[in-house]
Amino acid sequence: MPQSPDPDLSSFIRPGDMIMWGQSHAEPRRLIRHLVEQRHEVGRIRVFLGIGLSGQLQPEHADAMDFLAYGGGGTTRKLAPSGALDILPVHYSRLPHLVRSGALRVDVMMLQVSPPDDAGRYSLGMAREYLTEPLKHARVVLAEVHPDVPWTHGGPYLAKGDFDLLLASDEDLPADAEIKIDPVADAIGRNAASLIEDGATLQTGIGTIPDAVMAQLSDRRDLGVHTGSIGDGMARLHRSGAVTNARKAVDKGLSIGGVLMGGAELRAFAHQNPTLELRGTEYTHDPMILGQLGNFVAVNSAVEVDLTGQINSEVAGGRYVGAVGGIIDFLRAAGSVERGVPIVALPSTARDRSRIVAQLSGPVSVPRADSCVIVTEHGIADLRGLTLKQRVGTMIAVAHPDHREPLERAAKDGGML
Repeated sequence: MPQSPDPDLSSFIRPGDMIMWGQSHAEPRRLIRHLVEQRHEVGRIRVFLGIGLSGQLQPEHADAMDFLAYGGGGTTRKLAPSGALDILPVHYSRLPHLVRSGALRVDVMMLQVSPPDDAGRYSLGMAREYLTEPLKHARVVLAEVHPDVPWTHGGPYLAKGDFDLLLASDEDLPADAEIKIDPVADAIGRNAASLIEDGATLQTGIGTIPDAVMAQLSDRRDLGVHTGSIGDGMARLHRSGAVTNARKAVDKGLSIGGVLMGGAELRAFAHQNPTLELRGTEYTHDPMILGQLGNFVAVNSAVEVDLTGQINSEVAGGRYVGAVGGIIDFLRAAGSVERGVPIVALPSTARDRSRIVAQLSGPVSVPRADSCVIVTEHGIADLRGLTLKQRVGTMIAVAHPDHREPLERAAKDGGML
């Protein structure tokens, strides 16, 4: 597909505007490149970011751009050390409300879309999630159409007249991410998979640990999917025949997700697949919808967990690397439905430091009142129904053996035992 002439973005974007675009594999790379190149002509603007993948934004671009993000995922985190990144610490489920109320004003949407179908409808391609509500309110909609972006079901669908600018793009799309499941991740995957029954509906986070869990589930039957992100591992699980969505009480027969995060294998799986629908955050994270699923298993990871079950999913080593995100939305839902399982899976150590800790080094992203099942390579700590003292011993048992004695001493010194 030949590229369109380079646009003058200053004719669409005003100084002071807030600009939003899709995250990860849904980043509109050509439009971002033009925005960076023309930032001084456009004037000072604000940009709302999710998980970065392209790395096109650099700290020096803060000379004309203010960066706001819901987290520090991917290449977005490199903006933080310079002070160029400001964090909006909110539950993922609240983003549509913030836009609708005007608390998070979005003036310009920049989208990556698929080629149109036979009816002339452009799909939002790789993402819906927090893009659907701002589309209703933005003054300007700029888009790039890429021949390799899948046409995905779930709406909203856009006609050519819905865009203020529509460019052709042949920017290289990200290659398949190489996920290496090492022995630690494999052990975590096996432990977590032991908690997942036939007919369960799955939500998974992103990264090696969720993929390690899904790699253990190909022998399950009639699994369902209702999740925020769908990656290559989830596509492979579908193709194994384990996912049918046949037992779901809501959206029977359909896998529901918010964003696709993967390469060519995932795009091929998603393209015009009538059994997969991408929906907005206001649907994927809606507690009323999640509460109807039953047998809902949420599999997420974290930076660290303390001995009483408090979870930090945001900050590591004093740097913002994660997010509040949707972890508490999904964990609470899984903890409240019949036969649900709220799982937080993580390696017991990182660079020889224990990730099971006596005291968190960052914020409490998930309070201990939201009792979870903590999984490491050393076992399963089901904290549901346990007292504080009972939790301490249970958590120490899943820590790395080298750190159990120091944790026990810290617990005694802190009056937890």
